[in-house]
Amino acid sequence: MTVHRQPASVAALSEADLLARIFPRLAMAGAHSEATLLGPGDDAAVVAAPDGKTVISIDTQVQDQDFRLEWPNGYRTTGFDVGWKAAAQNLSDINAMGATATSLVVSLTLPPDTPVSWVEDLADGLTAGITGLGAARCSVAGGDLGRGREISVTVAVLGTLEGNAAVLRSGARPGDVLALAGTAGHAAAGLALLESTVNVDALGESERVFLDLQCRPRPPLAAGPAARAAGATAMLDISDGLLRDGLRLATASKATVDLDPARLQALAEVLRPASVLLGADPMAWVLGGGEDHGLLATFPAGVQLPPGFAAIGSVLALGSNESPSVMIAGRPADAGGWDHFAH
Repeated sequence: MTVHRQPASVAALSEADLLARIFPRLAMAGAHSEATLLGPGDDAAVVAAPDGKTVISIDTQVQDQDFRLEWPNGYRTTGFDVGWKAAAQNLSDINAMGATATSLVVSLTLPPDTPVSWVEDLADGLTAGITGLGAARCSVAGGDLGRGREISVTVAVLGTLEGNAAVLRSGARPGDVLALAGTAGHAAAGLALLESTVNVDALGESERVFLDLQCRPRPPLAAGPAARAAGATAMLDISDGLLRDGLRLATASKATVDLDPARLQALAEVLRPASVLLGADPMAWVLGGGEDHGLLATFPAGVQLPPGFAAIGSVLALGSNESPSVMIAGRPADAGGWDHFAH
């Protein structure tokens, strides 16, 4: 009897062999997609752009910069985690334009000792992220494999506006309501838990939920197109923190964003289990924590907010000699959040 052993690492496989293990795991994503006219197998994919416009974004995760294979609290990052997060953060960018994702391509850079099972899990996580987050019209159209010193996962995603105008960051107007869809500070609490000395196995369900949302974010993908349909004047993905991304919206719109402290406190209260455990300030996570991939949007006063959105502030006109800023109850707030080149 012949025994077929699972290769331990990608070094034992050719590129074609590894692709043969990945492609079947990606086939389930986009089972209902009509945008990918020609998928993996040729030099390039062919995708449809029915209204003549395509929304496109790209993002990268790099080992020891965006994730660790093993964290101080003992948690081991799985390929499934990285695949899910790669899908989530890219789908969220399309969502923030009021568009719907249709197809994506993936570039993997892998050290030779990367376990084959880890790469297979990544493909499973990517598929699960696409389907689990509700991007039913999105498929994996192709990608690339390469060898390097650390794991790097780059995803480029395409989307459609279906004949509508994109919602930009620059459209907020004085008097608009500022609203949030999704969570704020949850992923930051999860990162703090990962970086802590509190062993992952000692976490209760009320704390573990934050760790899970750091490793596998859940952007509200239905909220982007719904916000566009409801007349959102500006919108962006909250990937680098409420203050930093709020300032980006304010700067693009040449306005001031004023946050409601009572609304912020309500957001912070949800984080209490993790903040008590770590002795941390939950408000710092709400204001400066990124990677929740929620949506920050502005709507004309009097418009009924679409499902999933809650008002957290307002847009104010700039006074003479004033610069765009973020305020809390009319007082300047220090810009915080994540900066890729400052860490």
